[in-house]
Amino acid sequence: MRGGWSYPDDDAAAAGPIRSRPDPWSGGPWSTSAVPPGGRAEPDFAGAHARGGSRGWARPEHHQPAASILTSGVLSPQQDASDVDAAQRSARPRRHWWWLASAFALVALVAGAVGGLAGAWLLQPGDAATNTVTVIGSDPAVGERTETSTAGIAGAVLPSVVSISAADGAGSGFVISDDGYVLTNNHVVAAGTDVEGGPIQVELFDGRQLEAEVIGRSPSYDLAVLRVDADDLDPVVLGESASVQVGDPVIAIGSPLGLDSTVTSGIISALDRPVTAGGQSDQSYINALQTDAAINPGNSGGPLVDSAGRVVGVNSAIATLGISPEVGSIGLGFAIPIDQARRTAEQLISNGEAVYPIIGVLLDNAHSGPGAQVAQDNDDQPGVTPGSPADTAGIRSGDVITALDGEPVRTPGALIVMLRAREPGESVTLTVERDGSTREVELTLGSAVG
Repeated sequence: MRGGWSYPDDDAAAAGPIRSRPDPWSGGPWSTSAVPPGGRAEPDFAGAHARGGSRGWARPEHHQPAASILTSGVLSPQQDASDVDAAQRSARPRRHWWWLASAFALVALVAGAVGGLAGAWLLQPGDAATNTVTVIGSDPAVGERTETSTAGIAGAVLPSVVSISAADGAGSGFVISDDGYVLTNNHVVAAGTDVEGGPIQVELFDGRQLEAEVIGRSPSYDLAVLRVDADDLDPVVLGESASVQVGDPVIAIGSPLGLDSTVTSGIISALDRPVTAGGQSDQSYINALQTDAAINPGNSGGPLVDSAGRVVGVNSAIATLGISPEVGSIGLGFAIPIDQARRTAEQLISNGEAVYPIIGVLLDNAHSGPGAQVAQDNDDQPGVTPGSPADTAGIRSGDVITALDGEPVRTPGALIVMLRAREPGESVTLTVERDGSTREVELTLGSAVG
């Protein structure tokens, strides 16, 4: 039938001779009747199914003769239904195969046209020369690294980083000039400077091992400059630690636990961290850059570099939990700002020694309140050194220094670190409390060697 209209309950028609249905095309009701193979329409629908008869469709007012929707005429009493069935069977296949043949031919034509166009495009003169086909999903850039990637930065800086061994200690360093100067921490080479310490060995990136000479050391800043007899070295590029911001990406390079050429990455976690390191005789005070890049024993003296491969700090210390003898990274590493390290290195190369700023007071480490208190005079040493900048500015024993240039001072160590970040001869303003009153005093920083 047209449109494939059918009922799901055709077998129920056997219950009666005629079943009225809604007309799907004209809106009026239609009825069904069975056409047996050799005769006219019969009211027995159950028998029609059993005998394999065909079904026609007729309006209820024209039960005889029945009009088949599969033919174009009306069955006469003399017309054999088998002739109609034969005509129907012969007509259907021809129409069906004609449609399939037409569709197949159309698909073949389209496929041939597309194939021809694709072949012509692939055989263009520009492509014929290379005779290559790009595989879908392939990326020719795979394996490349940009200069600002971690791999690119490491590749540029690693040739300038060295491993250092002195006596029973070891650490890292980096080349700062092409004529053999190497910067590292003082605590890395301190043991090797003793008479019985033995020579200090520097291993270059290319595997050469050279004996190093100590040009100068600064325990106060925990820095030292060495020199090796080589003139074909690749120096690092020094950046500016004053321009570093919290959150900037950084890379630490060195030889932790003797594993040379180790690269770790992180960010700048904080600025101006007051860090005190070393023993009583060689204590150093660092206004440090804090980083979460992994720093471990052996990283000391190695470079901390920014995203452009410029050195912004000298890796020097790590925080520990203090509950285990095993020391390792807990994500709190500290580096000497390169601005300070550059000044100290220049002094060591020029004079063999470095100077640091002082105000000329002895601080009371037992003071628990905010600020730094000037110690009371004793037989060994007065709280304020006579003739010092502090003495000239009128500072006395027992005074509490609460701010330096308007920046709060929290502890005695913090005041020393803040002063060490400045240079001798620089003017500063101190906020001082005495007997419940507060006043500001200005003084010029003095200097000491160390």
